[in-house]
Amino acid sequence: MQASFAWTAPSGTLGRIVAEARVRARALETRAAELEAAAAKADGGPSFASALRSTAVSVIAEVKRKSPSKGWIRPDMDAADQARAYEAAGARAISVLTEPEHFAGSTEDLVAVRAAVSLPVLKKDFHVEPIQLLEAKALGASAALLIAKALGPAGLPRLMQAAKELALEVLVEVRDEQELDLALECGARVIGINNRNLETLAIDAETSARLLTRVPSSIIAIAESGVASRGDVERVAGAGADAVLVGSSVSAAADPREAVRRLTGVPRIARAN
Repeated sequence: MQASFAWTAPSGTLGRIVAEARVRARALETRAAELEAAAAKADGGPSFASALRSTAVSVIAEVKRKSPSKGWIRPDMDAADQARAYEAAGARAISVLTEPEHFAGSTEDLVAVRAAVSLPVLKKDFHVEPIQLLEAKALGASAALLIAKALGPAGLPRLMQAAKELALEVLVEVRDEQELDLALECGARVIGINNRNLETLAIDAETSARLLTRVPSSIIAIAESGVASRGDVERVAGAGADAVLVGSSVSAAADPREAVRRLTGVPRIARAN
């Protein structure tokens, strides 16, 4: 597949994490047979995409102990208890960070969450090789994150095809018009618009407002980063968001159930395109 722009490999924070992810992916290759056997038996649970279709803006609540931008958020978090609180508050899906170094996540967290809730679970990590998607399937994830900037015009379609062969849904994350066009060209059905530039860690709240209007109404559009209040949800709803992915604010909250509850029930405004 040929993209209509000159892609450059990620730099900064994203570049470092992607390089580390490639090392982790190579290590997984030694477990390929084990993962294939587990994936063949795995139940991915309910559909991630279907869960986000609602009359209200769906909330994807994230289990997040740490981040490069904020440092430690909640180091003592019990992933299963956190996910149960999110589900009780009306979250439509759970995102679980499994990247170990910068986010202090683990695959054990994903397994615990998958067992604790009936919601679809997104494996949020820096997936750069098909073996990592095989692992996601083996762990019982409903979907996995693919970051357009991390993969580029050669890597994104390759991993999307690998996910298709595994019957694993994907959330394709973009941050600008060129990446959005690439995601659409590759056939993405669920697109996340990240207000945070993962190379510099800077947030531009206008990113989602600008790009949401360009996402066809047949595709689920998710606003990511910088969403912490009901007003934030209402703002992106006005631009046509079908869902929001919320991590730091609900993970840090003393009462995560109440934190998520405050974000739910915002009417979704259908995009006209």
